[in-house]
Amino acid sequence: MSHLFTPLTQRGITFRNRVFVSPMCQYSCGHDGLATPWHLAHLGRFALGGAALVFTEATAVAPEGRISPHDLGLWSDAHADALRPVVHFLRENGAVPGIQLAHAGRKGSMPAPWEHGHRVDPAHGGWDPVAPSALPFGPGYPRPVALGVLGIEAVVDQFVAAAGRALAAGFEVIELHLAHGYLLHQFLSPLSNQREDSWGGDFVHRTTLPLAVVAAVRDAWPTKFPLFVRISATDWADGGWDLPQSIRFAAMLQAIGVDLVDCSSGGLVPGVNIPVAPGYQVPFAEAIKREASVATGAVGLITGALQAEQIIAEGRADAVLLARAMLDDPNWALHAAATLGVDAPWPVQFERAKHAPNAR
Repeated sequence: MSHLFTPLTQRGITFRNRVFVSPMCQYSCGHDGLATPWHLAHLGRFALGGAALVFTEATAVAPEGRISPHDLGLWSDAHADALRPVVHFLRENGAVPGIQLAHAGRKGSMPAPWEHGHRVDPAHGGWDPVAPSALPFGPGYPRPVALGVLGIEAVVDQFVAAAGRALAAGFEVIELHLAHGYLLHQFLSPLSNQREDSWGGDFVHRTTLPLAVVAAVRDAWPTKFPLFVRISATDWADGGWDLPQSIRFAAMLQAIGVDLVDCSSGGLVPGVNIPVAPGYQVPFAEAIKREASVATGAVGLITGALQAEQIIAEGRADAVLLARAMLDDPNWALHAAATLGVDAPWPVQFERAKHAPNAR
């Protein structure tokens, strides 16, 4: 009996196993934020490979919420229409379709990583990024515009509108991106939020906007569908957001209807020392699950079937989320099942490979 391949039910959705595919930015849209055939091929392959939940990349709720001009968006009905074939394919092949809604804040208007450039200026499809405070992320990043009250309120409306479009497109799980140094994480951390009004200062005020977004989306999202939140459990920097604050915050998220907290870390400030090692973020998922009484997802250099099985078997998290391991092997879930002695069904088109001698 494998713990990793025991189904997980949250609200009205049952995931066929505990192997989830993390959001992975692809920087493969045109300048309009519309999904392309790349997204269907990229995401659909993970459903064929046995994953239970497949997330889109971070999907911007507004044009200025993108990381780069080539990011996926959901700020119009045309964006929902472009994603509908992806959703249909995922569901038809056994995976639950999920979407991560995001706003990049001060980390926006940058080129794709492989372009190795500085900010994209407005003349070349860029924009003026916004943030809680007018503090750039780091060298080469633009100085953002500090949001006014009307701008802050508009952010809530943008997330709610995107949630409605996600529903129209057929998604069954939303994950709100409160991690990796993007806008809602910027409000949480005192290193990036230096406001002196009701949206900044102490823990209560710094969590005001993120909680407002979560509550408004939970209100708009059908009760039968789960709502996830990804957080960075620590900034890995003195004076920043840390695990005790994350535990306190996760309990607040659970109280307003969040079903799972996806526990990552870092991304708020450059140049920090992160002790990267296999499963290095699992202790965050374990502590938040135990102390905040909420389901958690573990992420970060989880690469092996036995490693993932142990995380779930020991109750350290309720699911594992994989990214690079999935890029390396889109059949990771099927191969993990074989390693753990589970006879998981393969797509009939792939069955000739199921018992191939060179299969992983």
